[in-house]
Amino acid sequence: MITLRPAGTRGHFDFGWLDTHHTFSFGEYFDADHMQFHALRVVNEDRVQAAKGFGTHGHRDMEILTWVLSGTLEHRDSLGTHGVIRPGEAQVMSAGTGIRHSEFNPSADEPVHFLQIWILPERPGLAPRYDQVAFPEADLQNQLRLIASPDGAEGSVKLFQDVKVFVARLDGGREVRGSIPSGRAGFLQVARGSISLNGAAMTTGDSARIEGEPSITVVAGSPAEILFFDLA
Repeated sequence: MITLRPAGTRGHFDFGWLDTHHTFSFGEYFDADHMQFHALRVVNEDRVQAAKGFGTHGHRDMEILTWVLSGTLEHRDSLGTHGVIRPGEAQVMSAGTGIRHSEFNPSADEPVHFLQIWILPERPGLAPRYDQVAFPEADLQNQLRLIASPDGAEGSVKLFQDVKVFVARLDGGREVRGSIPSGRAGFLQVARGSISLNGAAMTTGDSARIEGEPSITVVAGSPAEILFFDLA
């Protein structure tokens, strides 16, 4: 069964410096039907204006994965980490027992567009940590590339949860396929472009819960970028 969530039904706030869409309940947006899906708790699509950002704030007991679609995002945290995240780079921060960080658009004239994903950890009280991996464009093009996993397989960033995250950047007309092992579920987020998922049409910002399906077939109707989650 595939349950679609159109982009226009997401929570949406425009604060001027930040334009944000929430696939699941977050902050001031609450929807009892969209609290989480398996361990997937947050999928936020954010656009932050030039020279703006999120000031220092705290998190705990959450795996926070960031995927930049365009622009750059600067990160600083209480572990002493300082990094800049660009398209094609996966960043993960395990908040664990507590971490404070800031996220800032360092560009003077270009907005940054990114997805921030929160995944419930396998257990509370983990040690905070940070990791970031860059993936070559060829690895992402017209194939599902593993970018995050519980064991850091294939050079992916490590998550402390039984979740695998894949990204594909598809040319128009290209197809990718993925399997969903028995007893697991899938979740697909369209970051941009238009696709069909097992024959169901989807477009930018749409998402789909996938249950009881042994596999997925994604065909791009236009150049597209997707994230696919394999969930316990």
